[in-house]
Amino acid sequence: RLCSDYLNVHLHPKSVYVVRQYMHDGECGCLEAFGQGESLLQDPGCLEELEDRLHFYVEECDYLQGFQVLCDLHDGFSGVGAKATELLYDEYSGKGILTWGLAPGTRNLGIPMVVGFFFLPTQDSPKSLYRALNVALGLAHLSRHSSLLCPLALSGGLGLR
Repeated sequence: RLCSDYLNVHLHPKSVYVVRQYMHDGECGCLEAFGQGESLLQDPGCLEELEDRLHFYVEECDYLQGFQVLCDLHDGFSGVGAKATELLYDEYSGKGILTWGLAPGTRNLGIPMVVGFFFLPTQDSPKSLYRALNVALGLAHLSRHSSLLCPLALSGGLGLR
């Protein structure tokens, strides 16, 4: 039923954390807004679980040099990535944090194009506004706590021409 059902890579159980309320059949629906993702990691239970999983892998390192964070920018995961990067920055100061901000192409998403500082929506819908705000907030917050932020997108997916 889901794309993860066809995942052939066997992942370590400590490397996967399923957020129940934002599953396809969850009670809250989709993780669409930056604030939803940010508030997800403000929940003490979720934050503690993330820290436990992170410490499990950090303790396995002989010489930890830094972290790589891959984060969607166009949806609520930009908020999750921003809080996770802030956690890494606070807890492991002095270690490099390379963040990859990912965004899909705009053809199917209707993400507004940015001209100068003005947003020009390609479709008049709340989702296109959410996506533009998620990208803007995600880039601002991720760049604050990353050593290097590399936005990656296809076909102007970040709203830039």
